[in-house]
Amino acid sequence: MSVKASVSLTESQDAYAREMVAQGRYPSLSAVLQHGLELLRMEAALKDAELDALRGLLSDRQDGPFVTLEEGRERTRRMIAAKTADDGL
Repeated sequence: MSVKASVSLTESQDAYAREMVAQGRYPSLSAVLQHGLELLRMEAALKDAELDALRGLLSDRQDGPFVTLEEGRERTRRMIAAKTADDGL
């Protein structure tokens, strides 16, 4: 189902959307705007998923064992050394 809506665009946005239609990329101005809204929806969903994953990671780290700064640095040095050795550098 379609819903009619009135939207305001800047002159440059209107020119760009009309150019997309003129180039045959979209059949109409409505299609350009609909695609843009779908991209925004996907971007928001991805951002929400990334934030949820980050919150989960932070929660797991908070509940895990404490690692001192020096121990963290030493682990990082060992990981880099192992990776360098694996790569034959």
